Formats: sequence, structure tokens, C-alpha cells
Amino acid sequence: MKLMTLNTHSLAEKNYRRKLYEFTVAVAEEKPDIIALQEVNQTRNADTVQISELTNYFSCNEKLLIKKDNHAYNAVKILEKSGISYYWTWLGIKLGYDKYDEGIALMSRTPITEIFSGTISRNDSYYNWKTRKILGIKTEKFPNQCFYSVHLGWWNDNEEPFPQQWERLENHIEKNNKIWLMGDFNNSAEIKNQGYDMIKQSGWYDCYNLAENKDSGFTVCKSIDGWKDKKSAENMRIDYIFCNRKIPVKNYRTVFNNINYPVVSDHFGIIIETE
Repeated sequence: MKLMTLNTHSLAEKNYRRKLYEFTVAVAEEKPDIIALQEVNQTRNADTVQISELTNYFSCNEKLLIKKDNHAYNAVKILEKSGISYYWTWLGIKLGYDKYDEGIALMSRTPITEIFSGTISRNDSYYNWKTRKILGIKTEKFPNQCFYSVHLGWWNDNEEPFPQQWERLENHIEKNNKIWLMGDFNNSAEIKNQGYDMIKQSGWYDCYNLAENKDSGFTVCKSIDGWKDKKSAENMRIDYIFCNRKIPVKNYRTVFNNINYPVVSDHFGIIIETE
């Protein structure tokens, strides 16, 4: 099995159209079974996509409208033109940069059979940029496994502290299955006794630590939004793939880092391959 995660920064990126294309080129080459994406934006006042145009789309909320510049929608369309089909779902969460519907998405090589979602922040307002939700799926190929895309807050945020978000996340998910948490956790592995250690102490396994072959794992190598006032904002691992089972991981690669594919976001991505 091959899994990918990336905080896309999508429409907020300079030279976005080129980066969208470069992202799809990498996906077409790698063909991950499951892709988890964060900061998947669409312009709030853009035109709406008609239902008949939503190829392989599985709705997690019938009230959500997909706009024509939705990042996941366009990535799937480009891949489809290359003969590569992905089934997908998207959850809009909040207003980003005062103009985007910002959300999270999941893409699967086989049809989606179940969708799960829930709010993990104290606040649930669309107009609060700290609102956090999770999105999960089951698929035809992996019926007994759940895959979640997550984008959590910071450890010491007075309004939305990470420990409470993590507790709500764990209460939302059903641990009887093999569970994968993929995404931007906004907690650095390099900072001890904070979010990263809390996750591991809760019984989750970092696939980086399980990997037979791996690189540095750094997914942020410069100051980015949300970290500009932090003391340690370079060479961090804040994007992860966690599993609630100790499984063999053959390879763990950082991607979209100008070594493995061009940079397409303010985060690098991760690809893992399991046995």
C-alpha cells in the first residue's frame, strides 16, 4: 500500500496553476492508493460545479457546494484526462484568507464506501480561522481500514489548545479498525513534551520511526503562516502519517521538496509504502 499526505496551500500559492499541474504529474507517477490533503481551497464566490460534472465525487455533506476552482476537483479532473481515476471527497471547514472556503480532502484509487467527519475544535464557526474538523473514509480496496485527513492546531494556543483537540479527535474515531491519521499536526517532533509526544503516548505509531528506509522527514524548512512567531520554525517535522497498529513500513519519503518532485506548497509532502 502507498499513502501520501500534503498540506497543499493550494490557491494561496504563487504560480498556483503550474504547481497544481506539477502535483498531478507526481500523483500520476506515484499512484498512491490514498491521498490526504489539507488547506484544500476554493474561492467562496466562484461559480458552482454542476452535479453532473462531479466525476467520482462522494459528498460528505449535501449542503456543501463544490466551486469550479476547488483544488481537489481540478486535480482529479487533470488526472482523469491522463487516464488515472481517483475517487474523492472534500469537507469545507472555514473562511481562509477572507476569500477561500478552506477544507480538507481525501482521494482514493478505488471507490469510497463510507465517510466520517467531525469537529475537533472547541469552536465550530465557519468564520473563525481556528475551527478544525477531521474527514475520514473507508474504501473498497481496504474495507477494514479507515483513512483520515487532519489539520490540527498548535500546542499552546490559548483559544484552541492542541491537547483538547487531540482528545476530541480520539473520541471521534473507532479504534477497532486499523486507523491512519495523515496530515498537518502543527506540532514539531523536535519539541519534546508537547503534541508529538502526546500522540505517541496515546498509542499511535509514527510511520517515520517504523520505516526501514527514510530521509530527514522534514516537511517545513522555512518560516510559514502559523509559525512566524515560534522560536523553532525551520527544519521541522509537523506533517505525519500515524497508525494505531505497529506495521512494517518499507519506505518513507519526503516529496515536493525539489529533490523528489518540485516544491508546490509551503509544506513538503510525505509518501510511505507498506508491505
